[in-house]
Amino acid sequence: MGRSRPPFRRLTPAERRLWDAYPTGDWVDLRHGRETDPSSGGEWGRSRVVRAEVISALVLDRGAGGSARVPGVRLAGARIIGDLNLSDATIEAKIHLLDCHIAGTVSLNDARTRGVRLRRCEIFRFRASRATIDGLLDLDGSAVREGVRLDNAHVTGQLRFSGTRLGTPGQDPYRGMPSGASSPDPARWNGPEGSKEPRTWESVALWAGGLIVDGSAFLRDMRAAGGLRLIGARFTGGLYLQGAVVTANGIPAVHADHLEADAAELGAGFTAHGTIRLRGARIDGVLSFHGAVLRAPGRALHLSHMQADELILLPESIEGEVNLGYSRLGVLFDRPQSYPGHVRLEGLTYESLRGPATLADRLSWLRRDPGGYRPQPYEQLAAYCRRIGHEPDARRVLLARQRARRRTLRLPGRLWGRLLDGLVGYGYRPWLAGLWAALLLATGTAIFTQWPPHQIGLDESRHFNAFVYTLDLLVPVSLFEQRGAWEPAGWTQWPANGLIAAGWILATALIAGASRLLRPSNVP
Repeated sequence: MGRSRPPFRRLTPAERRLWDAYPTGDWVDLRHGRETDPSSGGEWGRSRVVRAEVISALVLDRGAGGSARVPGVRLAGARIIGDLNLSDATIEAKIHLLDCHIAGTVSLNDARTRGVRLRRCEIFRFRASRATIDGLLDLDGSAVREGVRLDNAHVTGQLRFSGTRLGTPGQDPYRGMPSGASSPDPARWNGPEGSKEPRTWESVALWAGGLIVDGSAFLRDMRAAGGLRLIGARFTGGLYLQGAVVTANGIPAVHADHLEADAAELGAGFTAHGTIRLRGARIDGVLSFHGAVLRAPGRALHLSHMQADELILLPESIEGEVNLGYSRLGVLFDRPQSYPGHVRLEGLTYESLRGPATLADRLSWLRRDPGGYRPQPYEQLAAYCRRIGHEPDARRVLLARQRARRRTLRLPGRLWGRLLDGLVGYGYRPWLAGLWAALLLATGTAIFTQWPPHQIGLDESRHFNAFVYTLDLLVPVSLFEQRGAWEPAGWTQWPANGLIAAGWILATALIAGASRLLRPSNVP
């Protein structure tokens, strides 16, 4: 079958080459000399101009083949003018553009197409909402001035945005920025008016809620002057953002509630200026922030109600609050000192703790909840200590819980709590009662040896023993019948009465501490 005639009266030389090469999928390379940077493509001459409607006509003409080879658009170094509108189309040919300047919008909304590769291109806007891409979606090294929309799209292969630079609609902070620059100028985020109040759409660089990627998503070394919206997205092969820099404008840098992934790597140089929000996410493998730099004026990391087999929280730095509330983790590998701000831990459960942290570090970690005292984090840590056979550490944690709770009580409760703490350590240090008893016994024995009491009944002869007498005073119920046989004289009545009172207090503290220790609700 011969080639159909082009539906255009005149084609530029570049368009004619592309038209002739399409049936075999051969490359059309328009690059020459030093004019290869697509950011300056608006100045390229007519010899490199290709109209977007010519590309549309090629890929939408199902009878344009006629060759044993697979047809396709493979174009390098072109200046593409107009909007490349392929919405609602079914496209059998592959599209591969390299080092091209695309002045308009690339639209694949509701389309079904084979792999699309726009590598190292300068693109005004990219839209592929609800599209199905059978294969690879590749924007490696490209710059998209007004952001990318992939909401509810389905990519059956990989998603590749490594080295990509993304701006936001109506705000192009990357325009004119050197290609090696690490991040946009913050002064340009808010447009010419300099408004500090962002509008959600105008602050999102990658809008991909509900996106499904059957393979892996590689966003390494990406630069985004706006947030990444990944709510409900699913990445079967994992999400990889190592080295990426995301600078959000008053919204979360990464908004990925209910995200699902086999792994998520947000470390190794990943930098976020804005909140990382993964509320309700499910990570079947490792969620890593190892070596990340996270900065947000309020909450830097929001990981509440999520599930992960392992969370590696070893950032280079965190400025802002960390929320781990009500999450379920298999392994928490962290260093509490590396995120020194507030930490919300209420409801957090974990099977194992790893990392260079002492028990003192963990107790300090528990005390940093901005909501104040919460019993569950202490009980969870105590349960973990018992599970690994560290019973003394478990008792220390539960003692720390009682001390934290004491600060929430009224004055009488605080006073009674201090007494219980000092005498028996709330029942978790019963040996303290023995120390107090030994000290009182030694003191009483010394006093009554020097100043013995008088015998009450003189009709029988008794031998006085200061140690047994003091011990009988300390025991709440007289066991040795010494109190009724001897009466202290003069000032020694005061230490005798003090020993009786101290005995009652010690006994009460021991009973209260034992009941607290044995109460089922306090046994993790």
